[in-house]
Amino acid sequence: MRSPSPRAARLLTVVGLFLTLTACGTNSPAPTPAPRPALDDVIKAATQLLTDDCLTRQHLTPPHPGRSSLPRAEQLRVSDALFGTGRAQLAVRLPTGYVVRTHTDGCLAAANQRLYGDGARWFRTSVIVNNLGPEAAHARLPLAEIRARHHAELADWRRMRTRALTVSLNLLAEDHDHSPSKGTPTP
Repeated sequence: MRSPSPRAARLLTVVGLFLTLTACGTNSPAPTPAPRPALDDVIKAATQLLTDDCLTRQHLTPPHPGRSSLPRAEQLRVSDALFGTGRAQLAVRLPTGYVVRTHTDGCLAAANQRLYGDGARWFRTSVIVNNLGPEAAHARLPLAEIRARHHAELADWRRMRTRALTVSLNLLAEDHDHSPSKGTPTP
């Protein structure tokens, strides 16, 4: 049995989320709840769609699991287009002493900009929020205290994630509306 294409997988994710959300507004009980896609999966599917489109516009083959490996030179071109080149333009120094850096010139940065509305702010906020546990361990303080110190970043993170989810759902639905039917032969 073949696994579904990435486009089909995104469509299944959107349909599952749509069915779950619309079932919540009805008075009749749902017979058996379908597995609900995680919010992360919806945003990841939209990110994949945006980065694949970006790479394709540059006449590059987007990487996907299960595909045969590209020649080394092509892999480097894809990596540079996806993640950016040269010195990283953004950096965040964590209280643990580590510095996390990223580029602003690749397809992934463009996707984050579109989904989150402010790519640089998303990078800074997500790095801080994703490292609250290590910060608490480094400072030997309870995680709740560290979270309280970063309430503004947590609020930004929630706001930007909500925006990204909304944009992702719209992108995936739009992609579905514009994709050709896979099962209908064309003359």
